[in-house]
Amino acid sequence: MNKGLLSLAIGGFGIGMTEFVMMGILPDIASSLDISIPKAGHFISSYALGVVVGAPLMIAIAGKYPPKKVLMALMLFFTIGNGLSAFAGDYYTLMATRFLSGLPHGAFFGVGAVVAGRLAGKGREARAVSMMFAGLTIANIIGVPLGTYIGHHINWRYTFVIVTGIGVTTVTALHFWLPFLSAAGSSGFLNELKLFKRLKPWLIVWLTTIGTGGFFAWYSYIAPLLTEVSGFNSNSITYLLVIAGVGMTLGNIAGGRLADRFSPAYATSGLLLIMSLALMTLTFVAPYKVPAALMTFTIGALAFSIASPIQMMMIRAAKGSEMLASSITQGAFNMGNAIGAYLGGLPLEQGYTYTSSDWVGSGLAACGFIIALVILVLDRKNARRHNVEATI
Repeated sequence: MNKGLLSLAIGGFGIGMTEFVMMGILPDIASSLDISIPKAGHFISSYALGVVVGAPLMIAIAGKYPPKKVLMALMLFFTIGNGLSAFAGDYYTLMATRFLSGLPHGAFFGVGAVVAGRLAGKGREARAVSMMFAGLTIANIIGVPLGTYIGHHINWRYTFVIVTGIGVTTVTALHFWLPFLSAAGSSGFLNELKLFKRLKPWLIVWLTTIGTGGFFAWYSYIAPLLTEVSGFNSNSITYLLVIAGVGMTLGNIAGGRLADRFSPAYATSGLLLIMSLALMTLTFVAPYKVPAALMTFTIGALAFSIASPIQMMMIRAAKGSEMLASSITQGAFNMGNAIGAYLGGLPLEQGYTYTSSDWVGSGLAACGFIIALVILVLDRKNARRHNVEATI
Protein backbone atom coordinates (compact mmCIF):
# COMPACT_ATOMS: atom_id res chain seq x y z
CA MET A 1 0.00 0.00 0.00
CA ASN A 2 1.44 3.40 -0.95
CA LYS A 3 1.58 6.09 1.72
CA GLY A 4 -1.25 8.10 0.15
CA LEU A 5 -3.64 5.17 0.47
CA LEU A 6 -2.27 4.44 3.94
CA SER A 7 -3.17 7.93 5.14
CA LEU A 8 -6.72 7.39 3.86
CA ALA A 9 -6.82 4.01 5.58
CA ILE A 10 -5.82 5.58 8.92
CA GLY A 11 -8.73 7.99 8.56
CA GLY A 12 -10.98 5.05 7.74
CA PHE A 13 -9.73 3.35 10.90
CA GLY A 14 -10.77 6.30 13.05
CA ILE A 15 -14.15 6.63 11.36
CA GLY A 16 -14.78 2.89 11.60
CA MET A 17 -13.91 2.87 15.29
CA THR A 18 -16.19 5.76 16.25
CA GLU A 19 -19.07 4.40 14.16
CA PHE A 20 -19.01 0.76 15.19
CA VAL A 21 -17.70 0.93 18.76
CA MET A 22 -21.12 2.30 19.77
CA MET A 23 -22.59 -1.17 19.20
CA GLY A 24 -20.12 -2.69 21.66
CA ILE A 25 -20.40 -0.06 24.41
CA LEU A 26 -24.13 0.57 24.06
CA PRO A 27 -24.98 -1.19 27.35
CA ASP A 28 -22.25 0.77 29.17
CA ILE A 29 -23.44 4.14 27.86
CA ALA A 30 -27.05 3.22 28.64
CA SER A 31 -26.12 2.36 32.21
CA SER A 32 -23.97 5.48 32.64
CA LEU A 33 -26.68 7.84 31.38
CA ASP A 34 -29.50 5.85 33.03
CA ILE A 35 -31.42 5.13 29.82
CA SER A 36 -32.62 1.93 28.10
CA ILE A 37 -30.55 0.11 25.49
CA PRO A 38 -33.09 0.84 22.69
CA LYS A 39 -32.95 4.54 23.62
CA ALA A 40 -29.15 4.40 23.60
CA GLY A 41 -29.50 3.05 20.07
CA HIS A 42 -30.56 6.59 19.12
CA PHE A 43 -26.87 7.58 19.38
CA ILE A 44 -26.21 5.27 16.43
CA SER A 45 -28.99 6.90 14.47
CA SER A 46 -27.82 10.40 15.41
CA TYR A 47 -24.34 9.73 14.03
CA ALA A 48 -25.84 8.26 10.87
CA LEU A 49 -28.08 11.30 10.43
CA GLY A 50 -24.98 13.49 10.68
CA VAL A 51 -23.39 11.52 7.85
CA VAL A 52 -26.49 11.88 5.68
CA VAL A 53 -26.70 15.64 6.23
CA GLY A 54 -22.96 16.25 6.06
CA ALA A 55 -22.17 14.31 2.89
CA PRO A 56 -23.74 16.68 0.33
CA LEU A 57 -23.36 19.77 2.54
CA MET A 58 -19.60 19.48 2.96
CA ILE A 59 -19.02 18.51 -0.66
CA ALA A 60 -20.97 21.61 -1.68
CA ILE A 61 -18.70 23.76 0.50
CA ALA A 62 -15.39 22.07 -0.29
CA GLY A 63 -15.87 20.67 -3.81
CA LYS A 64 -13.71 23.31 -5.54
CA TYR A 65 -10.70 22.94 -3.21
CA PRO A 66 -7.78 20.50 -3.68
CA PRO A 67 -8.66 17.06 -2.23
CA LYS A 68 -5.74 17.06 0.21
CA LYS A 69 -6.90 20.24 1.94
CA VAL A 70 -10.49 19.03 1.96
CA LEU A 71 -9.58 15.69 3.57
CA MET A 72 -7.44 17.37 6.24
CA ALA A 73 -10.24 19.83 7.10
CA LEU A 74 -12.79 17.02 7.31
CA MET A 75 -10.62 15.00 9.69
CA LEU A 76 -10.03 18.06 11.86
CA PHE A 77 -13.81 18.49 12.18
CA PHE A 78 -14.11 14.76 12.95
CA THR A 79 -11.47 15.08 15.68
CA ILE A 80 -13.26 17.97 17.38
CA GLY A 81 -16.63 16.18 17.30
CA ASN A 82 -15.26 13.05 18.95
CA GLY A 83 -13.36 15.07 21.53
CA LEU A 84 -16.63 16.71 22.55
CA SER A 85 -18.33 13.29 22.75
CA ALA A 86 -15.86 12.24 25.44
CA PHE A 87 -17.19 15.01 27.71
CA ALA A 88 -20.93 14.65 26.99
CA GLY A 89 -22.80 14.59 30.29
CA ASP A 90 -26.31 13.58 29.30
CA TYR A 91 -28.46 11.99 26.59
CA TYR A 92 -29.12 15.19 24.62
CA THR A 93 -25.53 16.40 24.65
CA LEU A 94 -24.23 13.05 23.40
CA MET A 95 -26.93 13.02 20.70
CA ALA A 96 -25.66 16.41 19.51
CA THR A 97 -21.96 15.53 19.58
CA ARG A 98 -22.56 12.23 17.78
CA PHE A 99 -24.41 14.16 15.08
CA LEU A 100 -21.47 16.57 14.75
CA SER A 101 -19.00 13.68 14.62
CA GLY A 102 -20.91 12.15 11.74
CA LEU A 103 -20.98 15.28 9.55
CA PRO A 104 -17.54 14.77 7.90
CA HIS A 105 -17.83 10.97 7.56
CA GLY A 106 -19.56 10.74 4.18
CA ALA A 107 -17.55 13.52 2.58
CA PHE A 108 -14.26 11.96 3.76
CA PHE A 109 -15.03 8.60 2.21
CA GLY A 110 -16.59 10.24 -0.85
CA VAL A 111 -13.54 12.39 -1.58
CA GLY A 112 -11.21 9.59 -0.46
CA ALA A 113 -12.77 7.07 -2.87
CA VAL A 114 -12.23 9.40 -5.82
CA VAL A 115 -8.66 10.14 -4.68
CA ALA A 116 -7.93 6.42 -4.26
CA GLY A 117 -9.17 5.80 -7.79
CA ARG A 118 -6.89 8.55 -9.13
CA LEU A 119 -3.90 7.05 -7.28
CA ALA A 120 -4.60 3.53 -8.60
CA GLY A 121 -3.68 1.99 -11.93
CA LYS A 122 -6.34 1.39 -14.56
CA GLY A 123 -8.47 -1.65 -13.79
CA ARG A 124 -7.50 -1.59 -10.11
CA GLU A 125 -9.72 1.26 -8.94
CA ALA A 126 -12.04 -0.89 -6.83
CA ARG A 127 -9.09 -2.55 -5.11
CA ALA A 128 -7.66 0.87 -4.25
CA VAL A 129 -11.02 1.93 -2.81
CA SER A 130 -11.14 -1.30 -0.81
CA MET A 131 -7.69 -0.43 0.61
CA MET A 132 -9.14 2.81 1.97
CA PHE A 133 -12.09 0.89 3.44
CA ALA A 134 -9.59 -1.60 4.88
CA GLY A 135 -8.90 0.94 7.60
CA LEU A 136 -12.56 0.87 8.54
CA THR A 137 -12.65 -2.93 8.64
CA ILE A 138 -9.37 -3.25 10.54
CA ALA A 139 -10.92 -0.90 13.10
CA ASN A 140 -13.36 -3.72 13.76
CA ILE A 141 -10.45 -6.06 14.53
CA ILE A 142 -8.41 -3.73 16.72
CA GLY A 143 -10.12 -0.41 17.46
CA VAL A 144 -13.68 -1.56 18.19
CA PRO A 145 -12.70 -4.46 20.47
CA LEU A 146 -10.19 -2.23 22.27
CA GLY A 147 -12.77 0.53 22.66
CA THR A 148 -15.34 -2.00 23.84
CA TYR A 149 -12.92 -3.43 26.40
CA ILE A 150 -12.12 0.04 27.72
CA GLY A 151 -15.83 0.89 27.81
CA HIS A 152 -16.61 -2.24 29.83
CA HIS A 153 -13.68 -2.15 32.25
CA ILE A 154 -12.67 1.51 32.57
CA ASN A 155 -14.98 4.16 31.11
CA TRP A 156 -16.62 4.59 27.71
CA ARG A 157 -15.43 8.21 27.58
CA TYR A 158 -11.82 7.09 27.16
CA THR A 159 -12.88 5.30 23.98
CA PHE A 160 -13.69 8.65 22.38
CA VAL A 161 -10.41 10.08 23.66
CA ILE A 162 -8.60 7.36 21.69
CA VAL A 163 -10.64 8.17 18.58
CA THR A 164 -9.68 11.82 18.98
CA GLY A 165 -6.02 10.80 19.00
CA ILE A 166 -6.50 8.79 15.81
CA GLY A 167 -8.06 11.86 14.21
CA VAL A 168 -4.95 13.92 15.02
CA THR A 169 -2.75 11.14 13.60
CA THR A 170 -4.79 11.11 10.38
CA VAL A 171 -4.46 14.86 9.83
CA THR A 172 -0.70 14.51 10.26
CA ALA A 173 -0.46 11.53 7.89
CA LEU A 174 -2.52 13.28 5.22
CA HIS A 175 -0.26 16.33 5.45
CA PHE A 176 2.96 14.38 4.95
CA TRP A 177 1.92 11.38 2.83
CA LEU A 178 -0.97 12.30 0.56
CA PRO A 179 0.33 13.82 -2.70
CA PHE A 180 -1.10 17.05 -4.00
CA LEU A 181 -3.89 16.50 -6.53
CA SER A 182 -5.57 19.31 -8.38
CA ALA A 183 -9.22 19.96 -7.69
CA ALA A 184 -11.46 18.06 -10.09
CA GLY A 185 -13.17 20.21 -12.65
CA SER A 186 -16.68 21.04 -11.54
CA SER A 187 -19.61 22.57 -13.35
CA GLY A 188 -21.00 23.76 -10.03
CA PHE A 189 -22.83 22.02 -7.23
CA LEU A 190 -26.31 22.70 -8.62
CA ASN A 191 -25.33 21.27 -12.00
CA GLU A 192 -23.86 18.20 -10.31
CA LEU A 193 -27.19 17.63 -8.56
CA LYS A 194 -28.72 17.03 -11.99
CA LEU A 195 -27.18 13.59 -11.65
CA PHE A 196 -30.27 12.68 -9.64
CA LYS A 197 -32.60 13.35 -12.52
CA ARG A 198 -31.58 9.88 -13.69
CA LEU A 199 -33.10 6.71 -12.28
CA LYS A 200 -29.98 4.61 -11.70
CA PRO A 201 -28.32 6.83 -9.05
CA TRP A 202 -31.57 6.81 -7.06
CA LEU A 203 -31.74 3.03 -7.31
CA ILE A 204 -28.18 2.76 -6.02
CA VAL A 205 -29.03 5.06 -3.09
CA TRP A 206 -32.05 2.94 -2.17
CA LEU A 207 -30.12 -0.29 -2.69
CA THR A 208 -27.42 0.97 -0.33
CA THR A 209 -29.83 2.29 2.28
CA ILE A 210 -32.11 -0.72 2.43
CA GLY A 211 -29.56 -3.46 1.72
CA THR A 212 -27.00 -2.32 4.28
CA GLY A 213 -29.84 -1.59 6.71
CA GLY A 214 -30.08 -5.37 7.01
CA PHE A 215 -26.56 -5.52 8.41
CA PHE A 216 -27.16 -2.69 10.87
CA ALA A 217 -30.40 -4.18 12.15
CA TRP A 218 -28.22 -7.07 13.33
CA TYR A 219 -24.98 -5.31 14.27
CA SER A 220 -26.61 -2.49 16.26
CA TYR A 221 -27.73 -5.03 18.86
CA ILE A 222 -24.93 -7.58 18.54
CA ALA A 223 -23.75 -7.20 22.16
CA PRO A 224 -27.11 -8.04 23.83
CA LEU A 225 -27.82 -10.73 21.19
CA LEU A 226 -24.60 -12.57 22.03
CA THR A 227 -25.01 -12.21 25.79
CA GLU A 228 -28.77 -12.66 26.22
CA VAL A 229 -29.45 -15.24 23.48
CA SER A 230 -26.15 -17.00 22.75
CA GLY A 231 -25.11 -17.09 26.42
CA PHE A 232 -21.67 -15.48 26.12
CA ASN A 233 -20.51 -13.45 29.10
CA SER A 234 -19.90 -9.74 28.61
CA ASN A 235 -16.11 -10.20 28.65
CA SER A 236 -16.37 -12.35 25.51
CA ILE A 237 -17.91 -9.56 23.44
CA THR A 238 -14.48 -8.06 22.78
CA TYR A 239 -13.24 -11.30 21.18
CA LEU A 240 -16.44 -11.80 19.21
CA LEU A 241 -16.13 -8.31 17.78
CA VAL A 242 -12.62 -9.25 16.67
CA ILE A 243 -14.14 -12.22 14.82
CA ALA A 244 -16.65 -9.90 13.16
CA GLY A 245 -13.84 -7.49 12.26
CA VAL A 246 -11.74 -10.21 10.65
CA GLY A 247 -14.77 -11.16 8.57
CA MET A 248 -15.31 -7.54 7.55
CA THR A 249 -11.66 -7.14 6.52
CA LEU A 250 -11.57 -10.30 4.41
CA GLY A 251 -14.97 -9.52 2.92
CA ASN A 252 -13.85 -6.01 1.98
CA ILE A 253 -10.80 -7.36 0.14
CA ALA A 254 -12.88 -9.99 -1.66
CA GLY A 255 -15.52 -7.42 -2.62
CA GLY A 256 -12.91 -5.16 -4.25
CA ARG A 257 -11.60 -8.05 -6.34
CA LEU A 258 -15.10 -9.15 -7.33
CA ALA A 259 -15.98 -5.62 -8.45
CA ASP A 260 -12.86 -5.40 -10.63
CA ARG A 261 -13.41 -8.87 -12.12
CA PHE A 262 -17.17 -8.84 -12.60
CA SER A 263 -19.90 -6.23 -12.87
CA PRO A 264 -20.31 -4.37 -9.54
CA ALA A 265 -24.07 -4.88 -9.87
CA TYR A 266 -23.64 -8.66 -10.27
CA ALA A 267 -21.37 -8.81 -7.22
CA THR A 268 -23.74 -6.70 -5.12
CA SER A 269 -26.88 -8.66 -5.99
CA GLY A 270 -25.36 -12.05 -5.21
CA LEU A 271 -23.79 -10.90 -1.96
CA LEU A 272 -27.02 -9.30 -0.69
CA LEU A 273 -28.97 -12.49 -1.37
CA ILE A 274 -26.44 -14.54 0.59
CA MET A 275 -26.48 -11.99 3.42
CA SER A 276 -30.28 -12.22 3.67
CA LEU A 277 -30.05 -16.00 3.97
CA ALA A 278 -27.23 -15.73 6.51
CA LEU A 279 -29.23 -13.40 8.77
CA MET A 280 -32.20 -15.76 8.52
CA THR A 281 -29.95 -18.67 9.49
CA LEU A 282 -28.66 -16.75 12.50
CA THR A 283 -32.15 -16.55 14.00
CA PHE A 284 -32.12 -20.35 14.31
CA VAL A 285 -28.52 -20.89 15.46
CA ALA A 286 -28.14 -17.85 17.76
CA PRO A 287 -28.80 -19.89 20.96
CA TYR A 288 -25.73 -22.02 20.23
CA LYS A 289 -22.33 -20.45 20.89
CA VAL A 290 -20.16 -21.93 18.14
CA PRO A 291 -22.65 -21.45 15.27
CA ALA A 292 -23.40 -17.93 16.55
CA ALA A 293 -19.69 -17.07 16.45
CA LEU A 294 -19.35 -18.51 12.93
CA MET A 295 -22.32 -16.47 11.70
CA THR A 296 -20.83 -13.37 13.32
CA PHE A 297 -17.79 -13.83 11.08
CA THR A 298 -19.86 -14.68 7.99
CA ILE A 299 -22.32 -11.79 8.20
CA GLY A 300 -19.51 -9.34 8.87
CA ALA A 301 -17.70 -10.59 5.74
CA LEU A 302 -20.82 -10.41 3.56
CA ALA A 303 -21.79 -6.93 4.74
CA PHE A 304 -18.44 -5.35 3.91
CA SER A 305 -17.91 -7.26 0.68
CA ILE A 306 -20.55 -5.02 -0.92
CA ALA A 307 -18.89 -1.70 0.07
CA SER A 308 -16.46 -1.40 -2.85
CA PRO A 309 -18.86 -2.76 -5.53
CA ILE A 310 -21.54 -0.25 -4.51
CA GLN A 311 -19.04 2.61 -4.42
CA MET A 312 -17.74 1.76 -7.91
CA MET A 313 -21.27 1.32 -9.23
CA MET A 314 -22.15 4.85 -8.15
CA ILE A 315 -18.90 6.42 -9.38
CA ARG A 316 -19.39 4.86 -12.84
CA ALA A 317 -22.99 6.08 -12.94
CA ALA A 318 -21.96 9.65 -12.07
CA LYS A 319 -19.57 10.87 -14.75
CA GLY A 320 -18.70 14.48 -13.96
CA SER A 321 -20.17 14.30 -10.45
CA GLU A 322 -18.08 11.48 -8.98
CA MET A 323 -17.13 13.17 -5.71
CA LEU A 324 -20.67 14.24 -4.89
CA ALA A 325 -22.12 10.88 -5.87
CA SER A 326 -19.50 8.97 -3.89
CA SER A 327 -20.18 11.03 -0.77
CA ILE A 328 -23.93 10.57 -1.14
CA THR A 329 -23.37 6.82 -1.31
CA GLN A 330 -21.73 7.09 2.10
CA GLY A 331 -24.75 9.02 3.27
CA ALA A 332 -26.89 6.16 2.01
CA PHE A 333 -24.77 3.64 3.94
CA ASN A 334 -25.51 5.60 7.07
CA MET A 335 -29.17 6.02 6.24
CA GLY A 336 -29.03 2.23 6.30
CA ASN A 337 -27.33 2.50 9.68
CA ALA A 338 -30.11 4.72 11.04
CA ILE A 339 -32.96 2.74 9.48
CA GLY A 340 -31.46 -0.61 10.45
CA ALA A 341 -30.90 0.45 14.07
CA TYR A 342 -34.40 1.94 14.28
CA LEU A 343 -36.31 -0.91 12.61
CA GLY A 344 -34.22 -3.53 14.39
CA GLY A 345 -35.10 -1.91 17.71
CA LEU A 346 -38.87 -1.79 17.12
CA PRO A 347 -39.56 -5.47 17.93
CA LEU A 348 -37.26 -5.20 20.94
CA GLU A 349 -39.34 -2.34 22.33
CA GLN A 350 -42.40 -4.60 21.95
CA GLY A 351 -40.75 -7.26 24.09
CA TYR A 352 -39.56 -9.68 21.40
CA THR A 353 -36.19 -11.41 21.70
CA TYR A 354 -32.99 -10.05 20.15
CA THR A 355 -33.25 -12.53 17.25
CA SER A 356 -36.25 -10.53 16.00
CA SER A 357 -33.80 -7.85 14.84
CA ASP A 358 -32.14 -10.47 12.61
CA TRP A 359 -35.46 -11.23 10.91
CA VAL A 360 -35.79 -7.52 10.20
CA GLY A 361 -32.24 -7.50 8.82
CA SER A 362 -32.89 -10.48 6.58
CA GLY A 363 -35.94 -8.78 5.09
CA LEU A 364 -34.05 -5.54 4.43
CA ALA A 365 -31.17 -7.37 2.73
CA ALA A 366 -33.68 -9.25 0.55
CA CYS A 367 -35.25 -5.95 -0.53
CA GLY A 368 -31.77 -4.68 -1.42
CA PHE A 369 -31.25 -7.79 -3.54
CA ILE A 370 -34.44 -7.06 -5.49
CA ILE A 371 -33.30 -3.49 -6.20
CA ALA A 372 -29.94 -4.83 -7.40
CA LEU A 373 -31.80 -7.07 -9.85
CA VAL A 374 -33.63 -4.02 -11.22
CA ILE A 375 -30.28 -2.29 -11.76
CA LEU A 376 -28.99 -5.37 -13.60
CA VAL A 377 -32.03 -5.33 -15.90
CA LEU A 378 -31.51 -1.62 -16.65
CA ASP A 379 -27.81 -2.20 -17.36
CA ARG A 380 -28.63 -4.97 -19.82
CA LYS A 381 -31.19 -2.80 -21.62
CA ASN A 382 -28.70 0.06 -21.86
CA ALA A 383 -25.98 -2.29 -23.15
CA ARG A 384 -28.32 -3.64 -25.85
CA ARG A 385 -29.31 -0.13 -26.87
CA HIS A 386 -25.68 0.96 -27.16
CA ASN A 387 -24.88 -2.14 -29.24
CA VAL A 388 -27.73 -1.36 -31.60
CA GLU A 389 -26.62 2.28 -31.92
CA ALA A 390 -23.04 1.17 -32.60
CA THR A 391 -24.13 -1.01 -35.52
CA ILE A 392 -26.16 1.76 -37.18
